[in-house]
Amino acid sequence: QVRLVESGGGSVQAGGSLRLTCVASTYFATRTNLAWFRQAPGKEREEVAKIDDTGLTTYEDSVRSRFTVSQDIAKKSLYLQLNNVNADDTGLYQCAARPMNEWCNGHPGGWCYWGQGTQVTVSS
Repeated sequence: QVRLVESGGGSVQAGGSLRLTCVASTYFATRTNLAWFRQAPGKEREEVAKIDDTGLTTYEDSVRSRFTVSQDIAKKSLYLQLNNVNADDTGLYQCAARPMNEWCNGHPGGWCYWGQGTQVTVSS
């Protein structure tokens, strides 16, 4: 069982920056898709950034020019750099993993592993 632990959230003023980190408890045995999700109060959880098993990154439209997802496989870590944040970026940020050799369809959103999340609050 893989455990994911996020950190780096907090309160930040609009226009500021934060760096979120997600650390896995173990190395994945195979290529793995990794993603960051966020859930704002009263809204559905949404995927904001993903890095697939080939290293290709994708972003939700509203964050594309401001957020950067990256990973350090040696450190078992996934990162999300948030720049020029605004009030719409407020929410609980969770990382998720989907190893290529595991069947994840029975898991939330089709992702096998989820962290507990780290809260980001943007103030104006």
